[in-house]
Amino acid sequence: MGETWAEQLDAGTGLIQLTSLVQGIFTSVSERHDLTPVQARLLCVLIGGPRGMAELAQLFGVEKAALTGLMDRIEKRGLAARSAVPGDRRAVQVTLTDAGRQAATAFHADIGAALGQLTDAIPAADLERFRATIAGIVTKCRPPLP
Repeated sequence: MGETWAEQLDAGTGLIQLTSLVQGIFTSVSERHDLTPVQARLLCVLIGGPRGMAELAQLFGVEKAALTGLMDRIEKRGLAARSAVPGDRRAVQVTLTDAGRQAATAFHADIGAALGQLTDAIPAADLERFRATIAGIVTKCRPPLP
């Protein structure tokens, strides 16, 4: 009897399939919150506090000009605001508004619950090993913070 597709799955293929699954869930939850996936990602980043436009452009892998369009749309919706950085008149930082913080918190809770369903059936010991493995990969690959 042959192996099932799951038994034939190598790590790279598994990661690609998992990424596709997570992105699909992220997109679906974003739409339920009337956000594009990139807007939802921006809110998730900003929930940690204000970020500079240059830093955001680097995090998103885009030029500052491309980020400006995203910021125009998110600002128009009243979810975030740009302001000058004290002591650096050329630098601009982005901060969530109260409405943006509420939207980010609601989205974060919803996406956490939706993604949590993916791992509900995993036994606790396996889930901890999975979590530690993910943390190791992310830590190894994450660029250093500015």
